[in-house]
Amino acid sequence: MSQDGRGGARTAGSGGGTAARLLARIAVLAAVGSLVVLVLAIGDGGLVVLLAGLLGLVVCAAGVWWFLAHRGAVRLLGALVAVAAPVGVLVLFAHDGLWRTALLLVVCWALAVACARAALRKARPRRKTRSYPASRPRSAFLIMNPKSGGGKVGRFGLVDRAEALGARVTVLDPDAPADVAALAREAVADGADLLGVAGGDGTQALVAAVAAEHDLPFLVISAGTRNHFAMDLGLDRSDPSRCLDALTDGEELRIDLGDVGGRPFVNTVSFGVYADVVQRPEYRDDKAGTALTLMPDLLVGEGVRRLDARIDDTTLTSQQALLISNNAYTSPDVLSGGGRRPSLDDGELGVLGIRVEGAAEAADLAVRGSQSTGLTVTTARRVEVTSTVTGESGPDDTGGGDSGADAANTSGSGTDASDTSGSGTSGSGRAAGPDDSSTDEIPVAVDGEALRMTTPVVCTLRPGALRVLVPRHRPGVVAPAPRVDWRRLFDLAFGRPVPNPPGQDG
Repeated sequence: MSQDGRGGARTAGSGGGTAARLLARIAVLAAVGSLVVLVLAIGDGGLVVLLAGLLGLVVCAAGVWWFLAHRGAVRLLGALVAVAAPVGVLVLFAHDGLWRTALLLVVCWALAVACARAALRKARPRRKTRSYPASRPRSAFLIMNPKSGGGKVGRFGLVDRAEALGARVTVLDPDAPADVAALAREAVADGADLLGVAGGDGTQALVAAVAAEHDLPFLVISAGTRNHFAMDLGLDRSDPSRCLDALTDGEELRIDLGDVGGRPFVNTVSFGVYADVVQRPEYRDDKAGTALTLMPDLLVGEGVRRLDARIDDTTLTSQQALLISNNAYTSPDVLSGGGRRPSLDDGELGVLGIRVEGAAEAADLAVRGSQSTGLTVTTARRVEVTSTVTGESGPDDTGGGDSGADAANTSGSGTDASDTSGSGTSGSGRAAGPDDSSTDEIPVAVDGEALRMTTPVVCTLRPGALRVLVPRHRPGVVAPAPRVDWRRLFDLAFGRPVPNPPGQDG
C-alpha cells in the first residue's frame, strides 16, 4: 500500500494481478471473436448486420433529436422514427434469417466489453480516501427537513434516534422558509461541535460551508431523494438512520468543497438547458412535460443562449449545457443520474460540456459517445462561465427571457420540494424571481437549486476544506466502471506496463 499526494492510500493492483491479466486476455479474444464472426458471415449477411445496426442507431438518434428540438408534426415524426428504427432493424434480422449472426456478434462484443471493464477495474490502483480517528461530539446540532425524500425523517424516526444519541435537532417547517446557514451559525455560537443535515444536497452544501468555515465536522444523513453526496461518501442510502451511527462510532474524512460565485456546492453546478428548465414553477410537479415544452426554444429557438467557458487555460465556446462537478465523475452517466465520483478529494473540478446543433451531431454523439466532437469531458481547477446569445457578439442581454424559460421563485425545485436553502447564500447566487430582467445574470442550478448569478460565474474548489464524520462501518463507495481503453487493455493482456491515465486513479 502506498500514499498519494493527498494522503490517500492506494491499494495494490498495479499493472495487473493474475485475474486482471486473464480478464484482459478474455476481452481481447472476445473482441477478436466478434471480428472473426463478422468476416466469416460476410457472405451470409454479416456486413448487412453491421451496417443495419449502425444505420438503425443513427436514424434513432436523429429521431430523438427531432422529437426534442421541434414541436407539432416534426415532433410526432421524430417519435415515430426513434421507435421505428430499432424495430425495423429487428424485423430485418428476423426476416432475412440474420438474427443468429446478430445475436452472436452482440454476445461476443458484450463479453469483450464486460471483461475489459472488469480487467481495467482490477488493474487500476484504487485510492481510498484517508480516514482519521474521531472523538464523540458533545454538542451535535442537526437540521432535518421532514419532507425530504418523501418523508424519510419521520419514516425512519430520525429525530428521536438523534436526540437519544444526545444531538440537538431543529426540524424545518416546510411552510416557513428558513435560512439554514444562519441556523447553523447560531448553533456554533451556542457551542455546537458538530453540524449535520437530514435533507437534500442543496441544504447539505449550505450547512457544510458553515462547518468548513469553523473547522467543525459535518454529518451527512441520507434523507434526501437521490442522495448523490451520501452515495459518493459510501453511506447507506436505504436506511438513513445508519448515518447516525457516526455520532457514537465514527471516523473523519477530509474532502473538497466546491464554490460557485460565493455559494458552496457538494455535487454539481449546471448551466444552460437544465438550469433554464428548473427555473419554471411547473417543473416541480411535471418534470418531463416541462422539459419537453421548453426544449425546442432552448435548443434551436430564436436568440437561444449559448455558454462560453474558460477552463483553466482552455476556452470552450457555444455550449448548450455545462456541468461542473465537485471532483470528476467517471463517465457522462452523471447526466442520467447514474454517474459516480470515485473520490471527493482529488482537488479538481469535473467539467462536462455539450453542444449538439442538429440531427447529424446527435447521431455522431450516439455512435461515438465520449469521443464525439459534441461532448467535452475534462478536469480543471477553475472554470469561468459567461453567456452569449446566438446572432450577437456580446454578453447575453435577454435578461429574464431565458430563451423561453422564464424565471420563477423555485428555490429547491431541482431537488426536494421543501428544501429551503435559497436564503442561506453568502455569495452572488439568489433564488430565481419573476421580475428578473438584469442584463448580466444567467440561470444556474446549484446542487439542483434554481438560482440566478451574475456573469462571469466562477467555479473553484477548496481542497480538503470539509471534515465529514461518517460511520466506521458503512457500505462504502462502489468502484465505478472505468472507460474502456483498448490500448491499455492490450498492454495489460500482454504483460506490458499499464500507465494510469489522469482521473482514473480513484
